[in-house]
Amino acid sequence: MKVVIALASSSGQLSGVPRHAINLARCLLTRDEIGAVHLVAAPWQMGFVEDAVACGDKRLHLHAASIGNSTLSRNLWFYSQLPKLATELDAGIVHLAYPVPVRQRAFQCPTVVTLHDLYPYDIPENFGFPKVVFNRAVLRQCLRSVDAIACVSQGTLSRLQSLDPQLAQKATVIYNSVAPHALSAAESARPEWSRGPFLLCVAQHRRNKNILLALKVFERLLRTRRVPAGMRLVIVGIDGPETSAIKKFINGSGLVGCVLLLKGISDAQLQWCYSNCSLVLAPSAIEGFGLPVAEALLAGCRVVCSDIPAFRELTCSHCTFVPLGAREVELFTDAVCTTLRQPPPEPVALPQLSAPVIAEAYMRLYRSLLPAPPANERSIHIPLPSRGERQHLL
Repeated sequence: MKVVIALASSSGQLSGVPRHAINLARCLLTRDEIGAVHLVAAPWQMGFVEDAVACGDKRLHLHAASIGNSTLSRNLWFYSQLPKLATELDAGIVHLAYPVPVRQRAFQCPTVVTLHDLYPYDIPENFGFPKVVFNRAVLRQCLRSVDAIACVSQGTLSRLQSLDPQLAQKATVIYNSVAPHALSAAESARPEWSRGPFLLCVAQHRRNKNILLALKVFERLLRTRRVPAGMRLVIVGIDGPETSAIKKFINGSGLVGCVLLLKGISDAQLQWCYSNCSLVLAPSAIEGFGLPVAEALLAGCRVVCSDIPAFRELTCSHCTFVPLGAREVELFTDAVCTTLRQPPPEPVALPQLSAPVIAEAYMRLYRSLLPAPPANERSIHIPLPSRGERQHLL
């Protein structure tokens, strides 16, 4: 089976969707029945994709899409050029890493899309107006056109069922693949920050990530001297609609020099952050999956997170959950202080997210979409004669 995974997007830095596509490729390559995996990225993504997927497997092929870095150019490429590329590569399955415009009749094989969330409906502030209208239209067009939808969590599937029960009929839950990282960088992405305790927040600068809440909690911790004066906050995530508000808060609250904003770091550098932080803070208001929480648990981090379904779906006993609401800053501050006093936990096994489990789930999905082989190509089982029959033949 040959699988084409299309991940081309505007981001020139490693973030959630490209990481999902790369992890999906790694999972599929653990299966003998996979003849080839073709990863299709934008030209400005090729550098980090090559670094992230370096595995030496000859079945893995990287392709740079002939695409311009504009919304119109990207969507036109997915709609008109991806079907042609899939035909040229003799694809058995085309897997879209996120919802994009789909011209279904142009594909000669089944199509699958990963549905991470329904943010265009649940948190339109992430997009702004009128862009959110376009994102909603693309989301619905894609979900209606593909042959199958792979939701990254039960929460995402439940939300799709409430939005459109008919679309949910062709959806299934397949978690993101997350595995412990064997390699860690020798030092942080900023060596001058390599010493001293720090809290870690891994989040894009988007409204649902609640980074401003994390900053308010950190400011309160320092102001009330409930953490060492040298404690810092490291925020890892690409820029977004909330970047200006985040920087404004840092400058206005005296946190300059105490907060480090990182983006575009490698997996090894991110693993260094998990391995060396005092605690991972995840105050999201809504999530489709919760990758940083899963990675933190696998790395053996203390975790304080918001009490939302996506995080509860990952684990109910290895995080400190905090309800969002009127007293959220106070409650998060208390939870961080209490959790920091606890001994560092052991890494948590999450077998449901392992590569073999996720690969098997995708293979079942892919096989269900492919036509049955012709009768003359099916293997014919000829039973061996019994011992008595063999003696009779002799």
